[in-house]
Amino acid sequence: MPGDNAYDTYDRLISLLDASSVDYRLIDHAPEGTTDAVCALRGHPASEAAKCIVLRVKVDRRTTRNVLAVVPGDRRVDLDAIRALYAARYVGFSDAETAERLARAIPGTVLPFSFDPVLEVVADPDVVARPRLYFNAARLDRSLCLSGGDYERLAKPRVAPTAGPVPE
Repeated sequence: MPGDNAYDTYDRLISLLDASSVDYRLIDHAPEGTTDAVCALRGHPASEAAKCIVLRVKVDRRTTRNVLAVVPGDRRVDLDAIRALYAARYVGFSDAETAERLARAIPGTVLPFSFDPVLEVVADPDVVARPRLYFNAARLDRSLCLSGGDYERLAKPRVAPTAGPVPE
């Protein structure tokens, strides 16, 4: 089961949504953290899921940024697009420990929201354009659905093309 930290993140998300009077739906399901499998459990195409990846972006020798890239579930994060967006020298995946600490969630449950000021959120335009956006709610056994527009209004991500093409 997720640790206490994950439940704190879940509670913080629900409090944010409730305080904002956003329409959302909670979906209980068998514990699952991989995009394709959890989409099947929730009953929607992967394109309606938010895939959330914590990245390490080295802008220069002295400046490293932590970025939460949010892309449609049927796509991959385009590391070259992130590199160009930040005019960075290097972009790579964060190590698991750093990702968990910054996202305040275990792998497979990372939210498309940041509750840590050093974790910047960048969402692909296709994510915020979705009428329905699904993601694990900081738990392997519970997901959430809300509109992409409500997500954008609450999470306030930087919106930029960050997703690679749909795999064939």
